[in-house]
Amino acid sequence: MKIVKIVDFEVIPLTGATVDGGWPQGHETEEHLHALIEVSTDEGITGVGSCFTSGGLVSAAMQLLWPLLKGESAVEPERVSEMLRQSTFWQGRGGSVEHAISGLDIALWDIMGKVCGQPVSRLLGGDYRRRIKPYGSMLFDEPGPLRQQLEATVARGFRAIKLGWRPFGRRDSKFDELLVRTARETVGDSVELMVDAGGSEQFWPHGLNWARRTADMLAAYDIVWFEEPLPPDDLEGYIELTRVSPVPIATGEVLTRRQSFQPWLERRAVDIIQPDTTKNGGLSESRRIAWSAFDHNIQMVSHGWNTAVGLAADLQLAAAMPVARYVEYLTPCAYIEDLTVEPFVLDDEGYLEIPDRPGLGIEIDREKLEKYRGA
Repeated sequence: MKIVKIVDFEVIPLTGATVDGGWPQGHETEEHLHALIEVSTDEGITGVGSCFTSGGLVSAAMQLLWPLLKGESAVEPERVSEMLRQSTFWQGRGGSVEHAISGLDIALWDIMGKVCGQPVSRLLGGDYRRRIKPYGSMLFDEPGPLRQQLEATVARGFRAIKLGWRPFGRRDSKFDELLVRTARETVGDSVELMVDAGGSEQFWPHGLNWARRTADMLAAYDIVWFEEPLPPDDLEGYIELTRVSPVPIATGEVLTRRQSFQPWLERRAVDIIQPDTTKNGGLSESRRIAWSAFDHNIQMVSHGWNTAVGLAADLQLAAAMPVARYVEYLTPCAYIEDLTVEPFVLDDEGYLEIPDRPGLGIEIDREKLEKYRGA
């Protein structure tokens, strides 16, 4: 069999419709928070990946990676991405270099699926499911606007919703409960609710006692999980909180490389681990992390503050895992909902069909992409 070789790449920063991430310094739609990376081969087959970092950082990382990548096989994603990782330890080992490797890895899986005529899920090991429940992911707001957001999201068909970051955890406990009570009363008992405190925000002020009290409050409103209640490096705090919390505890979105996840799984620091495929090393790393989580009886739910390409990768991963209940669906988000030829559509039960066409199973609408292409 002829080896399909990598001959070129393009970094495509996305701008003009960047969703508010909840950071205290504010938000501009022109921010470069996401970038796509397209890989070309000598057979004319291309693959696309997504990086959860700015186009400028991805472009800089590619200057380091391209001499290693050029001419490599385009149909051996795990070997190639691991080669890049091992070869850049002194300048990478996480951070923006790993974020770029993530996008490359996703793109190579997309190419391999197209070459083989199979969806990526089947190449990852096989299909355990062909649909999955997405949870609409959005920020908290003042009670009035929050109620309107929730009503609109339920009207779009979502049967699970995650609310996160400001102003939750930024005022006082009574206000936090008001927000959660408002959410539950608005959506009723049939819609699942998750809460994300956003403990990875800079200078997060809360510790274990706050998280424990808040978890008790969330349990009264039947919250599915409590995400990032502590700073992301507080491993010991998470271990104790997970032990005593009446609500499942989730975290992991800021970690990169499978090795960073090992102590969280081995020490049962969480009930739910949340690798982000667009930053932690790609589908190759997420697959390894997800299987390790399964072996430790810890649920894996992909973090996906994302693009259509990132969501497609998460869907393929979810199809290939023995236990998978949700994918994150940032909403509303033009980079998800206005980039593909065929949009993602929720069925009557609030589920997404997992694309079964070769590769990631989606086709980018080039005309739409031009609206968001940054310099």
